[in-house]
Amino acid sequence: MRKRSICFSVAALALNCLLLFGSMLAQQTREGAASQGSLPTPPRVNFVDIAARTGLSAKTVDGNEKRKKYIIETTGSGVAFFDYDNDGWPDVFLVNGSTLAGFPKGQEPTSHLYHNNRDGTFTDVTKKAGVALTGWGQGVCAGDYDNDGWEDLFVTFWGHNVLLHNNGDGTFTDVTKKVGLWHDKARWGTGCAFVDYNRDGHLDLFVSEYVDFDPNHTPEPGSSSLCQWKGISVMCGPRGLKGTRNELYHNNGDGTFSDVSDKTGVSKTEPYYCFTALTGDFDNDGWPDIFVACDSTPSLLFHNNHDCTFAEIAVKAGVAYNEDGREEAGMGADAMDYDGDGWLDIIRTNFSDETSTLYHNNGDGTFTDVTSVSGLGTNTQFLGWGTLFVDVDNDGWPDLFMANGHVYPEVDSNGLSSTFRERKVLYWNQHNGKFKDISLDAGPGITAPFNSHGVAAADFDNDGALEILVNNSHDVPSLLKNHGEHGNWISLKLVGTKSNRDAIGALVTVNSGGHQQVQEVRSGGSYISQRDFRLHFGLGKSTEAESVEVRWPSGVRQVFHDVDADKFYQIQEGSGQMTLQRFARKISKGEPLP
Repeated sequence: MRKRSICFSVAALALNCLLLFGSMLAQQTREGAASQGSLPTPPRVNFVDIAARTGLSAKTVDGNEKRKKYIIETTGSGVAFFDYDNDGWPDVFLVNGSTLAGFPKGQEPTSHLYHNNRDGTFTDVTKKAGVALTGWGQGVCAGDYDNDGWEDLFVTFWGHNVLLHNNGDGTFTDVTKKVGLWHDKARWGTGCAFVDYNRDGHLDLFVSEYVDFDPNHTPEPGSSSLCQWKGISVMCGPRGLKGTRNELYHNNGDGTFSDVSDKTGVSKTEPYYCFTALTGDFDNDGWPDIFVACDSTPSLLFHNNHDCTFAEIAVKAGVAYNEDGREEAGMGADAMDYDGDGWLDIIRTNFSDETSTLYHNNGDGTFTDVTSVSGLGTNTQFLGWGTLFVDVDNDGWPDLFMANGHVYPEVDSNGLSSTFRERKVLYWNQHNGKFKDISLDAGPGITAPFNSHGVAAADFDNDGALEILVNNSHDVPSLLKNHGEHGNWISLKLVGTKSNRDAIGALVTVNSGGHQQVQEVRSGGSYISQRDFRLHFGLGKSTEAESVEVRWPSGVRQVFHDVDADKFYQIQEGSGQMTLQRFARKISKGEPLP
């Protein structure tokens, strides 16, 4: 989040201009293909917030609601969908914050773990599970770091990050010090992602950091030009505060980690203000790269050199700045192949008075900012955080969801166009490289205003449609269910053997009805949050996928043909078969699931 100063890079502008020419033919091809037939009609979408009905009732604390004195009060918290008990039903973990004044011992806000009851409701099992973490919680990511078959959690803090080991009996143990992830000095961790960067079958850990923050040495609101916004005295930062560098921890394969940040090159950048860590094989070379959304500084892209080192190439690749060569206030990020060309594209949310930025992957190691031509150059009044590529109607084309909320509560009383609580934004994929804003017709779950941050998606009730979970500051979470139209689908759970057990980094290509979709199993992303590891593919009217190809992190490839729609499958690396999964629902008193 930034005060509105403009930083312009001539070199970046020149590079982006060249990249724009490089993608024009691809854009024309997509548009030409769509123009051969009539454009599809947007579906009937009706998102309803069912959180209260499901029992998700924990309120997220995020400093003072009326006036923010320090930047730590403005960044919100992440959320996770993950199946901690391996019953096939995604559970929920909500990260929580705190206040500057603090709380009496025993009354502090805590993180919350909700168990999926398989009947459309959740039960708070926080204390029983041993995960009542306190302090300024920020982000969360999941990953089975020890390959024991149970999902572990890493939670970032302003203070000390925490690694929670899943004991396999419904409880977790804080093993941060034991595994070598403890730092004596408090830090401000934000995004995180488990990633097997060296492809040895063990999940390593990337952590992004925001500000070297100390409230005792931070200016008061309004004390300088950097603490003013549109004539309003506001909290200071991040500009004017000390930035930090990112961290990478190597999994030693024995349950411990080693800090390899310097050795791998990820710490050898300028000290930036970084939020979301987004992993992905962006050049299709079989090795995971790492994109980092940074605030008021250029975003970063660490290219994997295949030798346990990374090269930071964001400017060269075209993702450091926007199409005008300007840095933006990057918050959240996600990656998926939105146009069916086989390459992962990147969406990044930004500050108000900016657009969210869509980077199209040109397939040659570079990206082009296609925000304007894709129809995303509107809605500049919103301050974006969590974002997801999510196929809301199962037509096989990923749509775009964005959660919003301002950092300055003062905007509500100063007659500005922005508001502290903001509605969500939903863009529908028109199948031609462009998106249509359908937010105002997408139901009360989209239009209701909140101060929202972390976002995650999962088919929590196993009915074949994705739900969206949102962590709202100063409020209870939202769980958005679409009661509108849906096409056919398949859901895939991957289990690694030679690769890491979660199959993080596996790339899956699905072909159906002449259309190709590509998704990757990923830890982290969105805005410092975690979506369900199962990959959900909409198939539209197709009753089967003609082919499903899995490229495992180990390099093993498997192809399956004639896969029936509307079913859940598990694929084990090297097994040569897809196992059908069935999930028994618990229906109470004859009532349907929400």
